[in-house]
Amino acid sequence: MAKKPTAAIVLAAGKSTRMVTALPKVLHEVCGRPMLSYVIDACRSAGIERIVGVVGYQKDQVIEAFEGEADVTWVWQEDQKGTGHAALMCRDALEGFDGNVLVIAGDMPLVRAETLELLVATHQRQHAAVTLATAVLDDPTGYGRIVRDEYGNLQGIVEESDCTEAQRAIREINPSYYCFDKKLLFEALGEIRPDNVKGEYYLTDALHILVQKGCRAVAITAVKPEEAVGVNSRSQLAEVGRIMQDRIQHSLMNNGVTIVDPPNTWIDVRAEIGQDTVVYPFTYIHGRVRIGQRCAVGPFAYLRDGTMLADDVVVGVFTELKNSTLGEGTRARHLSYIGDAQIGQRVNVGAGTLFANFDGQRIHRAVVGNDSYIGNGAILVAPLTVDEGRQIAHGSIVRENNATPERAEP
Repeated sequence: MAKKPTAAIVLAAGKSTRMVTALPKVLHEVCGRPMLSYVIDACRSAGIERIVGVVGYQKDQVIEAFEGEADVTWVWQEDQKGTGHAALMCRDALEGFDGNVLVIAGDMPLVRAETLELLVATHQRQHAAVTLATAVLDDPTGYGRIVRDEYGNLQGIVEESDCTEAQRAIREINPSYYCFDKKLLFEALGEIRPDNVKGEYYLTDALHILVQKGCRAVAITAVKPEEAVGVNSRSQLAEVGRIMQDRIQHSLMNNGVTIVDPPNTWIDVRAEIGQDTVVYPFTYIHGRVRIGQRCAVGPFAYLRDGTMLADDVVVGVFTELKNSTLGEGTRARHLSYIGDAQIGQRVNVGAGTLFANFDGQRIHRAVVGNDSYIGNGAILVAPLTVDEGRQIAHGSIVRENNATPERAEP
């Protein structure tokens, strides 16, 4: 049987009153990236080339955050009337598409591409109208329960508030990973009626309609417990961040990076770190940071967006780097701020060195040549160029009055 194409509907319209925020929920960051970006990337990695994002609350902010990502089509759900209504809003965007439609929430950043791949493959193999990927939790409180018959066939989903005592004991839950036949999905969505307290159209009702019609519905237990965690509160955001941080650090350690004290280290998901580099405790690495091989970073180091360390660089205790490049063999061991600087190879940056890069209106860059020595407590006032092999005395204030300032934002 030929493999059908698969599109994805990512639900990202909600406000989330429990977050107590003016920012769209899906733009809250998890380890340096908006949570929605993880969901979109998982869809891409699973081979899904057509993605429709449903936006509502602060829609322009969400769309702007993903500007330039041409494979995502945005659909506006002006009135948030439930998950079924959100999916229905995508009918025109998927006009002419014939295949599978994956539906997933945009506030589930822990989703893995391999789980989505398995869901789609099972849906195709089983010739199903709808397939769910479910999870088994030790504590299923708050989730809809998966109801099966005596043969294990899916019968439906019962929300916790509607469960009998026996159904409450079911540990298999619905974490909202769906794959539908596109034609049957939109037919079922058109039949949903908002017969509930909230007056909303639920996506689960589409599943029930298909089951009642005798269409094939399949549920596979494929979602790991951590993948079932969505974000509806600041506490859940922190919980998801901890799990994601564990993933990031384990990936780095599996690729040859030593992290001395993982619980007391924070590394952005966008950071790249080379083999045999050691990251010491209380180090914070944020943004697009690239660290070469055999480096030592920390303890108490702060590396910010745009920082690049070549091989065999040491960035030590209470040293902060921002948008700076340090060449191979350079040492900045103690108590320094290096901002918007290009430092060459084998440079010694003495304790307490400051790069004064902001004049109150503009950011300026400093360039330090190879094999230079910067004494303790020096202040380098940018714009500035220090030639190769220069010796800067301890406590010096170094200026270059004739350099041309560089315009930038602080």
